[in-house]
Amino acid sequence: MPDFVYPIAGTIIGLIIGSFLATIVIRWPQVQSVISGRSRCDSCQEPLRAIDLIPVISYVLRSGKCANCGAVINSDHLAIELGAGLIGGVALFAAPGVEGLLGAIFGWLLITLAALDAQHHWLPDKLTLPLAVCGLAASLWVDDPGLVNRTIGGIAGFSALFLIGWSYRLLRGREGLGGGDPKLLGAVGCWLGWSALPFVILGAALVGLIAVAMMHIRGRAVNRDSALPLGTFIAITAFPLWIVQTMTGGNLL
Repeated sequence: MPDFVYPIAGTIIGLIIGSFLATIVIRWPQVQSVISGRSRCDSCQEPLRAIDLIPVISYVLRSGKCANCGAVINSDHLAIELGAGLIGGVALFAAPGVEGLLGAIFGWLLITLAALDAQHHWLPDKLTLPLAVCGLAASLWVDDPGLVNRTIGGIAGFSALFLIGWSYRLLRGREGLGGGDPKLLGAVGCWLGWSALPFVILGAALVGLIAVAMMHIRGRAVNRDSALPLGTFIAITAFPLWIVQTMTGGNLL
């Protein structure tokens, strides 16, 4: 199959998967099932027809509103579908074949975690732990980084943030770091290897600074007690690093 077909296929698959990921982001925090029963409007609960389930296109055709009740459809559907489509296309452009598909899976899990953390400050174990396992398993198909490198990355990533959170709690007498953040960094280490972790932390810090600057511009107060989604910043940084790592033969330096 010609190489140019891979990113096109990745984009289409990503759009389809993105529709499911958006459902997870919207319904899971509300303790609603994301796999049982027919897809329904989040407002009127009317079952959706086939024409309402086409990623992105249905949203555009309906002008972002439910065809039955006219309620505005949560824009997360469009944003996550487009994001997942972009991830699938870029991943399979960077590495046509199995490695690219694995990278797309990495990105799809990250975008879901990023959205959940940004909106709910929640990084569920049911996503972070499979992310870590998939990262280690990917070493069966991708030589670099190897399994040892990934394993050390998982341990080092988790340990680093866990110790920072533990130290902060000991010194300040309060939580300063969410319990899911160390698990997420550990899972990212299982994909990128231990040597990429400093770049992940640096990138997450820069993304965080940009987020704070944008909050100031919008007039939102930010102080030392403000809760910021570190997991989102890590996730936003990790996938581009995977692209660089993949296209440079596993070397970020």
